[in-house]
Amino acid sequence: MGKSVLITGGAGFIGSFVADELLECGHKVRAFDRLDEQVHGPWAKRPAYLDPDVELVVGDVRDRSALDRALKGVDAVYHFAAKVGVGQSMYEIAEYTDVNNMGTARLLEALATHPVERLIIASSMSIYGEGLYRRSDRSLCEGTERSLDQLKTGEWELRDHLGTLFPVPTPESKTPSLASVYALSKYDQEKMCMVVGRAYNIPTVALRFFNVYGPRQALSNPYTGVLAIFASRYLNERPPLIYEDGQQQRDFVSVRDVAWACGLCLDVPEAVGRVLNIGSGNRYTIREVAECMGEVLGTRHIEPVTTGKYRVGDIRHCFADIRLAGQILGYEPRVSFEQGLVELSDWLAGQAAVDHAALAGSELAARGLTL
Repeated sequence: MGKSVLITGGAGFIGSFVADELLECGHKVRAFDRLDEQVHGPWAKRPAYLDPDVELVVGDVRDRSALDRALKGVDAVYHFAAKVGVGQSMYEIAEYTDVNNMGTARLLEALATHPVERLIIASSMSIYGEGLYRRSDRSLCEGTERSLDQLKTGEWELRDHLGTLFPVPTPESKTPSLASVYALSKYDQEKMCMVVGRAYNIPTVALRFFNVYGPRQALSNPYTGVLAIFASRYLNERPPLIYEDGQQQRDFVSVRDVAWACGLCLDVPEAVGRVLNIGSGNRYTIREVAECMGEVLGTRHIEPVTTGKYRVGDIRHCFADIRLAGQILGYEPRVSFEQGLVELSDWLAGQAAVDHAALAGSELAARGLTL
């Protein structure tokens, strides 16, 4: 029998795909979203991509009365409402803390009086900071922050007393290392949900998303996913701007795989109390990603620009070990990176994008947040 499900941030990129997945499984879906201008533009209207069967409630996650209305009759909650972006979080500190941390606190207070059968919180790979590494003697170690002196000289790779460290897939057991206000807020969201869920007997699951990409991303938001930022540059006949040397490695996962994983969490008892990585299990350099994006968009004549600059809060390498999600959820990515890029390209053909990447870079530089 279908459940009644609330998705905070449900009109956004990931939330709307999760709504599609839940509807397909026979659930009733309500989206709660403030339709933030940075994501949805200045018109603040229901996005065309949101399925008409989704009930949209416009409201702010920090508004307790709005939350109480949105939670009425709900069996489960997916909490996706959050400000996103490492760079912006380093100067909009109060806003990120208020929306992400306080917004989650307001939701949890409401859930204490509106108990649900399942709470799924969207966490982030950003809480790991640097991923897991292997030394030259084959022993494993956790990556630590690079020194400013090292970064100023363009020595990008992590090192220790044995020399250069080599990145390996990062498991959920890796100790968090919070390199940005955004990462700190996501870890706070995750831990609050787990603590309060346990106290009020609300079965809770935390999903640490890696770099999610696909249709419906906010192309004019310069703090969204890197693929959307690169696409926006290409669509405006401008080169993607790449920090450091472009060899930093990340895990890119299709939003369709993320939505499927979210759907699985609703009914798998073994997922309760777990923190799970949701990624592709593959690694790509940022330079590779920029070039692949140019290839599918037919803009190979535009060469990505490697700036050689460091952005405060960025890490060198982190990609997912997804074995635990496979064991617990039966999750296995179904969309290859190549397939995902083709789908993204097809969607981009009908989109217009205002390129704010240079402005965002200027804002960071003016605050001394790039080296």
